[in-house]
Amino acid sequence: METEKISTGKFAMNYGIILGVIMIVLNVISYVTGQAMEGAQWPQVVYYIVFPLVIMFAISKYKKHNANVLTLGNAIKLGVVIGVISAIVYILYGLLFNYVIDPEFMSQLMEVTIDKTIEQNPDMPQAQIDQTIKMMEMMFNPLIGSAFWIAMSAIFGLIWSLIGGLVMKSNS
Repeated sequence: METEKISTGKFAMNYGIILGVIMIVLNVISYVTGQAMEGAQWPQVVYYIVFPLVIMFAISKYKKHNANVLTLGNAIKLGVVIGVISAIVYILYGLLFNYVIDPEFMSQLMEVTIDKTIEQNPDMPQAQIDQTIKMMEMMFNPLIGSAFWIAMSAIFGLIWSLIGGLVMKSNS
């Protein structure tokens, strides 16, 4: 029985949405438990573990669905598109969260982060504090933050899919 070949785009879209939803769930748990404001690092750690696992799993499933045929190019397409789609899903949630659910959260988080930075570095010169605040404001800007998130997700998707593609590609 011959398996029907599936396009990389459709396959990547499904796994990108799954990865984006995982990111949202981690964020919601962190927010609801109050750990987001405290700067908890566990959501990022979990995300950095789940991200490559989802990409590797998607590449392996794609290969199985395509009669065990996988090119390096298809693996890379999968990884990059999964990364970008997951970033877009997360950004859409982030915009909803920051403009509808809790519009004050980002300013409160920035204030807490600045206070912690000053507390941990009491001898930090005012010029460096001002520069840190300016950098934070730039990264908290929805347009810049979103572009950065998409770019980083695409780069990490490229790296992990390159590794997965080299390991799983077909030798035929």
